[in-house]
Amino acid sequence: MRKKFDYYIFIDYSERLLGYCILDVDKVSKILPLITRFRHYRDTKNRKLYLKNVNSTIKKNSIKSYFYKIKIRDLYFTPEIYSDIAEFLSKHKNCIIFISIDDAQYDNFRKLVNILSGEKTVVKKESELKKGSPEYQLSLVIDNLLNIERRKKK
Repeated sequence: MRKKFDYYIFIDYSERLLGYCILDVDKVSKILPLITRFRHYRDTKNRKLYLKNVNSTIKKNSIKSYFYKIKIRDLYFTPEIYSDIAEFLSKHKNCIIFISIDDAQYDNFRKLVNILSGEKTVVKKESELKKGSPEYQLSLVIDNLLNIERRKKK
């Protein structure tokens, strides 16, 4: 049986950028139909056109408005990202939270979560998400936002 979560947190890394998004479980059913065509940036053939289409979808459907919070920063600001999530976890101690984190950041972040929330929070590596699952599809939002931001900076 699938565990019922109160919030989903997705943390991803792309070159020099780190970002996260927090989604209330009530918004999942509303956002999933809007992001069905999202996929991993590295799986696309024409990456520039793909990101242009994703960016227009995000703007047209106000995808960012479904999220409780979204933040993208340079990798230098990793402590800020982690402290934001730690603050969220401490304010929501009675909630069951699902967190997906980039594989490269997993070990350090897992230690932080164990200290703050223990068994009420499920932390998964991004690579452990089953392709096609709602969690996988939702993780693609931050993945694509990071790639859009990275491409803007070039």
